Amino acid sequence: MVRQMMYRLSNPLQSYEWGSKEAIFEAFGWETTGLPGAELWLGAHPLAVSVARTADVLPAHWQDYRHVAVEHTVADGVSLIDLIKSDPHFMLGEAVEEEFGPRLPYLMKILAADQPLSLQVHPKPHIARRGFMRENAAGVALNDPERNYKDESHKPEMLVAMTPFEGLSGFRRPQRIIQLLEHVKGDTASKMREMLQYRPSAAGIEQAFTLALELRGTNCSVELDESMDSIAELVGLQEQAGETVSRGHRTALELFERYPGDPGALVSLMLNRFSLQPGEAVYLGAGQVHAYLSGLGVEIMASSDNVLRAGLTHKKVDVPELLQCTDFAPTPAGRPRLRAGTSQLTEYRPGVPEFALIYGGVEGSAIVPHNGPRIVLCLSGELEVSGVLGPLGTLAAGQSAFVPHGVGNLGLRGDGSVAIAYVP
Repeated sequence: MVRQMMYRLSNPLQSYEWGSKEAIFEAFGWETTGLPGAELWLGAHPLAVSVARTADVLPAHWQDYRHVAVEHTVADGVSLIDLIKSDPHFMLGEAVEEEFGPRLPYLMKILAADQPLSLQVHPKPHIARRGFMRENAAGVALNDPERNYKDESHKPEMLVAMTPFEGLSGFRRPQRIIQLLEHVKGDTASKMREMLQYRPSAAGIEQAFTLALELRGTNCSVELDESMDSIAELVGLQEQAGETVSRGHRTALELFERYPGDPGALVSLMLNRFSLQPGEAVYLGAGQVHAYLSGLGVEIMASSDNVLRAGLTHKKVDVPELLQCTDFAPTPAGRPRLRAGTSQLTEYRPGVPEFALIYGGVEGSAIVPHNGPRIVLCLSGELEVSGVLGPLGTLAAGQSAFVPHGVGNLGLRGDGSVAIAYVP
């Protein structure tokens, strides 16, 4: 295969029920499809791989060559998996290839949540590897909805908000959970409170969390209705008195309205609520319980699709497997380290070896002083990408490209905004 300095990408758009029918399409000026656009995947994960053009000439239909299904575009190029394997030293660089093998270690997404995602946790590496091998040995198909592990990788992840973004992440301090449960009626809520009063520690959080999850699959609708009715009554009284209403209580009511009968609404009282403004970021380590609630953002993670769900979902919830993957220490939502770059670009570095992100605006020109395998996504406007030997091509909003390690440092010129995934 002839080497190119930049490979334009066609990327699969996932249509999950929680996705927005407008956000991604409006952000990039694409025509809507009538289906939710939940996640645009940019990377080399085998479940939804990007396709790279192998001719550096734009076809006449390039403006429409953006988010069509991968199977319709293979004839126009090659999967990013196969491209990297064809020349890993040039594509990845020696350091990345030695650490991760002949594969891209990260996956970038544009995520658009119009309604809450499931409460979930991602496994640590040894748990993912063991679970993946166990399910393979048992003959569980990769697309089987009963499967827990889609690959053998862990999945730390980071999200940078493009619009105001809301979510839940990490357990609150035990004393704060006790306060939120104080006026909540119901046998399970009372027992959770008692457990935390007796053991105000990670061990107590684990016990209370487990108790709430065990409501799933039981005839618990009457008890959960009682708990949520008591929260609604408390919120109503506080509003009448002009008192401050806890966001934790409001969140629980909103989630229960969306997922009636799901104990995930009760679990949400145990979790920190976070809010991001555009350009702010959150980092979610493996083992950290979280849920995205609403908003549009750039997400980057280790290249994995391993998700253990705790609630707010109609999909499989495997409580024993989930519990062994979860960290119960009270921890606020994590924030990555930031470092200012040229123009209005910022580097977001969460401290993991697989990925980091450059995000922000370009007015005039900017230098991107990182080698290794990079995916460049133009978020708005139009940007010319160049290497040390000259221009590589121009990307408009919603267009993306894979730039190999062998190209060296990159330059950007134009007026627009960009997200660049790279290996730190």
